[in-house]
Amino acid sequence: MTDALTIAGRTFRSRLIVGTGKYKSGQETAHAIESSGAEMVTVAVRRVNLDRSKESLLDFIDPKQYFLLPNTAGCYTADEAIRTARLGREVGLSDWVKIEVIGDQATLYPDTQATLEATRVLVKEGFTVLPYTTDDIVVAKKLIEAGASAVMPLGAPIGSGLGIQNTANIRILREMITEVPLIIDAGVGTASDATVAMELGADAVLMNTGIAHAGDPILMAEAMKHAVLAGRQAYIAGRMPKKLYATASSPLEGVVR
Repeated sequence: MTDALTIAGRTFRSRLIVGTGKYKSGQETAHAIESSGAEMVTVAVRRVNLDRSKESLLDFIDPKQYFLLPNTAGCYTADEAIRTARLGREVGLSDWVKIEVIGDQATLYPDTQATLEATRVLVKEGFTVLPYTTDDIVVAKKLIEAGASAVMPLGAPIGSGLGIQNTANIRILREMITEVPLIIDAGVGTASDATVAMELGADAVLMNTGIAHAGDPILMAEAMKHAVLAGRQAYIAGRMPKKLYATASSPLEGVVR
């Protein structure tokens, strides 16, 4: 744990956060999460059978083994997100919440104003809030001022698998956000996308579709685990400078002429 991820005072060994939607079965969900090595797992409150009267995601995810992060997926207003977060806490899921307030149905881009409103309210109510947002530094700063415990900009539209589409904005966010973790949320489609996100300086990556919709979700989950670790190590190590011309790998001294 020499390079652990810390959010709101809680420490995690893994910098990969995974979702629980879109899998073929609860068993596949459980196997993929295990292969990913993730410790934090997001669960949509609306998809959990809260009274446990029938099979639920919670039957396949052991809260003693994983840290559950309820999310407000499917909410389109601040009020909906706030009520959903409260419901998740009331039934004992967590007082942490990933806030999602969708502003556009086609792109699933967040409504940043509603997200900011929900963050302010829930922070005052004692929630640890991790908001899904755009890669806009102005919005990110406002969320931090509102009390967000992390900033979670999208790399690309949710479920698109396009990878990081605006590396310049992520670099700006990384340079200017030091108070809380920066977590790339949405758009990762394969292992190299996760590595790029981490090499740009992200503190963690959150993904779901990139694993769940892979040909072999279990194997892809393991690949994502290694990708996030490799990207983090490369970021810490620091890449070599890029050069226009070649530089010989071997010294020129002692060359036979």
